Amino acid sequence: MKSLIVLRGNLGSGKTTIAKELQHKFGGNTMYISQDMIRREILWVKDGENTLAIPLLKELLIYGNKNSDVVILEGIMYADWYKSLFELARELYRENIYAYYFDIPFEETVKRHQTRAESEEFGEEALRRWWREKDYSDVLAENAITAERDQAGIVQEIYNTVMKGLE
Repeated sequence: MKSLIVLRGNLGSGKTTIAKELQHKFGGNTMYISQDMIRREILWVKDGENTLAIPLLKELLIYGNKNSDVVILEGIMYADWYKSLFELARELYRENIYAYYFDIPFEETVKRHQTRAESEEFGEEALRRWWREKDYSDVLAENAITAERDQAGIVQEIYNTVMKGLE
């Protein structure tokens, strides 16, 4: 059975770290789709309601559904701008979507961002401009991940939940 893990939330909340750990934990035939990689490195396009990244993300979801046991879709992906992507995900994966929203306070994301290599590219002012408080999707049934949770615990919980669904 094919499974999709969606990790969303504000910049600096820990999504990428968790996504990479999950891909490693699930092992072979686990596809990791990074919104930032697609948008910033492959296409070099800005984010927005009609970003050109959305059609490619959709194609990658379709490919992953056909060819991978587990797909991890990770990024900020504002709920309103990426709604059509989430609707496609529901069509493809139905009840086999494990969606998580990183509901981390702004101050904590600033602190976490300062530990990243990208922290030299932009600072707190940019983070504040891009910030969206509790941007939960009305398409995905997202579970909240809060700042009190540790990385290993989050990875293990998501892994266990997905594996239980595969039984």
